[in-house]
Amino acid sequence: MPFQAPQGDLAVLSGSANPELAKQIARELGVRLTPAERHTFSDGNVFVRVQENVRGRDCFIIQGVHHPVNDNFMELLFWIDALKRASAQSVTAVVPYFSYAKGDKKDEPRVSIRARVCADAIQQAGADRCLMMDLHSAQIQGFFQIPVDHLYGRYVLANHIHSLEIPNLVICSPDVGFAKGASAFAKLLGVPVVIGNKERTDHSEQAEVLEIIGNVEGKNVVIVDDFTISGGTLMSMAELLKKRGAEDVYAAVSHAALTTKAGPAIEASPIKKLFTTNTIEPLPHDCCSKLQVVSVAPVFAAAIRSIHDRTSVSMLFPEPRLGST
Repeated sequence: MPFQAPQGDLAVLSGSANPELAKQIARELGVRLTPAERHTFSDGNVFVRVQENVRGRDCFIIQGVHHPVNDNFMELLFWIDALKRASAQSVTAVVPYFSYAKGDKKDEPRVSIRARVCADAIQQAGADRCLMMDLHSAQIQGFFQIPVDHLYGRYVLANHIHSLEIPNLVICSPDVGFAKGASAFAKLLGVPVVIGNKERTDHSEQAEVLEIIGNVEGKNVVIVDDFTISGGTLMSMAELLKKRGAEDVYAAVSHAALTTKAGPAIEASPIKKLFTTNTIEPLPHDCCSKLQVVSVAPVFAAAIRSIHDRTSVSMLFPEPRLGST
C-alpha cells in the first residue's frame, strides 16, 4: 500500500490583507489558493466564508495585521473561527506583520499589554499555531500557549544587498534595542556593525538620534530595523551618519508600515535606497522611488511546507555568511 501521510491535505487561504503575497506563496508551494469570500456590509460588519470543503485538512490562513489594523485583526479571528467550525484538522494563522507586537510591555502606568490581549484572542478563536515574521520582540512568542514560528526577513534582504556588491559596507543599528538583530544581519554579510544611541520621549513616532558607536568614515552604511512607520529614525540616523563621514547610506526594514507623509520625506532624505519586504500591502511605490521591495514568499512557503510535513522550521534558516563556502 502507498504511504499515507498522517496529516491532511494542504489548504492555503488568503484574507484581504495580503492577497498578492498569498498568491506568491501558493505559487511557491505549487498549490492553488482555496476559494474564500470576504464581504463588508454597509454598517461595517465583516463576513467571511470558506468556499470549499476543508474537513480534515491542514489550513493556513494568510492575513497580516497592518493598516487598517483593527479591521484586519478582526478578519483574522473570523477566518480562524470559520476554519475550525468547518472541521479543519489544524489552523495556522500566517501573520506576515503583527503590528500590535509593539505593545509588548507595561512600561507606563495603567496601559494595556496589547500584544498579550491579541495573543489571547487568536488562541481563543481556535488557532493551533502561528507563523509570523520579525516580531518587535522575540519574547512575544511567550504570550502564546500555542507554537509560534518566528521567521526573519533579514535572509532575503541580506541576499538582495549582497547581490548589489556594495563596497566598504557597514551595518548600522538605530539603537541598542536592535543591536542583536543588526549583528545577525552583519554576520550574514560578513561585515562590521555600528550602533546608534536613540532617545524616544513620547508617542509622537519621532525619535532623536544622539550618537553613533563605531567608525563610519568613508564607509557605505545600511541602517537595519524591524519596521518603520514615519521613517523618522532612519532619516535622523542617515543625517548623522553623513555628518560622521559616511558615503552612501541605505536602509533595510522587514516591515514598511509607511504613512502617506513618509514617502516624500524619505525621497528628500540622505537615504539612497530603502529595502523592504512585501509583508505589508499595498506599499506606496508611487510616492517613493527609493523603495525596493524583495519578496518573502519563498521563506513563508518553505515554513508552511515544513509545518505541513512535520519537519523542523528552524533548520530551514541557518546563519551562514553569504558567499562563504
